[in-house]
Amino acid sequence: MSFADLDLPSAMAPALSHNVVDVLRDMITRGQLEPGAHLKEAEIATALGVSRGPVREAFVALENDGYVELRRHRGAYVRELSRKDIIEVHTLRFALERLAVERASSGVSPEAVAALDAALARMKAVTAEPDAAVAVELDLAFHDAVFAAADHERLGRSWKFIRGQVAFFLQRRNVSHPDFHRVGYKEHKALRDVLVEGDAEKAVAMLQEHIAGAYQRLLADHPEDGETEVSVS
Repeated sequence: MSFADLDLPSAMAPALSHNVVDVLRDMITRGQLEPGAHLKEAEIATALGVSRGPVREAFVALENDGYVELRRHRGAYVRELSRKDIIEVHTLRFALERLAVERASSGVSPEAVAALDAALARMKAVTAEPDAAVAVELDLAFHDAVFAAADHERLGRSWKFIRGQVAFFLQRRNVSHPDFHRVGYKEHKALRDVLVEGDAEKAVAMLQEHIAGAYQRLLADHPEDGETEVSVS
């Protein structure tokens, strides 16, 4: 199937690289562009009605976010996940978010509580299993609020740097294991409550259990050399 055959947005104006980034990211997260798919610069530019420059810039941005792999002399491909990729993102995310919950537990402001509760209200309003991309959006809105509650500028910038990769991995997890409607609100509400209680030790333990569950499922889908045992704590 060529890129032009896919379901594309009706308008791209203004034709800037960030518009191309948004279109390609959405198509990847929704599974329209599968892992390993070759992203042909000229074909995409023609289909979206832009020059090749914005497409080339979008490839670089998507590589930084972990969605695309640029191969020398071969072009751009939708990234295929390895166990090493998954473990690296998981361990880095946990190190960052552990600091976030420790700081947030020392005293969550009323504004931070309101942001957490707003994210939870959106989750609670979901009445059926959401699309994988929607599940990721709802999930990360809560974790964005956790990092904001930590009130640590450099930590927040570090989170933004890996957030796209976390989103990409969570999307794959939600496609393979669509259970957000069953566990999403419950697990995030429990984490919110211990943060507000100010119990940092309990919050870290709950965070570890919460995010490890998602990555264990993803790792189980990516055995290498016959390996099936999972350990990401």
